[in-house]
Amino acid sequence: MKTRDIDIRASLHSVLRKEHKNEPDTLILDELGLCQGDARIDVAVVNGAINGYEIKSESDTLERLPRQTDAYNRVFDTVTILTASRFIEGIEDIIPEWWGITKAEMDADGIVHFFPYRMPHQNPSIDPIALAQLLWREEALSVLKERGLHKGLLSKPRQVLWSALAEQLELSDLQDEVRKRLKARSRWRVH
Repeated sequence: MKTRDIDIRASLHSVLRKEHKNEPDTLILDELGLCQGDARIDVAVVNGAINGYEIKSESDTLERLPRQTDAYNRVFDTVTILTASRFIEGIEDIIPEWWGITKAEMDADGIVHFFPYRMPHQNPSIDPIALAQLLWREEALSVLKERGLHKGLLSKPRQVLWSALAEQLELSDLQDEVRKRLKARSRWRVH
């Protein structure tokens, strides 16, 4: 049977829910937009890190992967690509060595199983601006206000607020603030 995106995604959600069942502050999101809409990761997990999961089923192509890779490399602590066997060699030529690769195979009963091929490692080069862009304008302004860094910025557009966050906060502090704000959202905008 051919693995489809919907089947891989359902199995991934099941695995992630089990893995994080004792972590009530873990947020699992589908289709998280990045870099002002340049790309969307299939599944993101936000807890003490922001980890991304990209799905490439048998009906996909690798055509968009180089552009997606660029965006994902700017934001995520780790990225794992879940893919059909036929793509593994081609994927290795496109993605950085720190990404994880997991083979997704469907059994005769229609259940998708995951087989780790390469474990993910920590992203060596997160882009603070791209990370700050995950925040809505009000959230970015709130972080700046809480830290007393908002002088002259109250009426500025979100791009200016993102730049201020990226310039004035250490990366680890910015990561903490972004994770905190994402997990605190009571509603998510649909773009």
